[in-house]
Amino acid sequence: MTEVDGQSQVGSFPPDRFGPSALMTPANLVTLARLALVPLLVAQIFADRVSWGTFILAFILAATDGVDGYIARRQGSTRSGAFLDPLADKALVLGAMFALVATDAMWWVPVGIIAVRELVISVYRSWWGRRGLAVPARGLGKVKTVTQELAIGAVIAPATAEFVGFGQALLWIAVVLTVASGAQYLLSGRAAVTEMDR
Repeated sequence: MTEVDGQSQVGSFPPDRFGPSALMTPANLVTLARLALVPLLVAQIFADRVSWGTFILAFILAATDGVDGYIARRQGSTRSGAFLDPLADKALVLGAMFALVATDAMWWVPVGIIAVRELVISVYRSWWGRRGLAVPARGLGKVKTVTQELAIGAVIAPATAEFVGFGQALLWIAVVLTVASGAQYLLSGRAAVTEMDR
């Protein structure tokens, strides 16, 4: 989900109810709630990593990513939402993964690769954003986020945590998708710059 997706009138929501500069929109409130609950998930991982309570909390935080996008597409996307939504995704994934590394449930090398990619793309996106260029997100970026969340879920859900190889496999698949989506993002940015210069 990104809040820069197009809007269409569905149900009782009027299109573009909020302007692009609005901050306290329903979509942003959902995103901020997700962001605020990330420390709770991290604490829960340290307290009781393999449990249905931890898994359900992580699932709710991941699943509500689609909720704020649904609202934003129908009530109007905002610049603040376009910034906050990926921030909440990164905070969720990296916060949980760092906690899992600290509890020896994940290896630091793949998590480090993911963290470096997220930092580089965030800096790159911010740098061009200050110059008025918004590089569009791609579908592969959403796939990599979902895969990252699945890797986290695999090592905290009681039904799968004992299958260590399964969680590790998902984590390395997430690494490949993370690097690939980062490269795609950089190439998209380069293409957008070339087009702008014309």
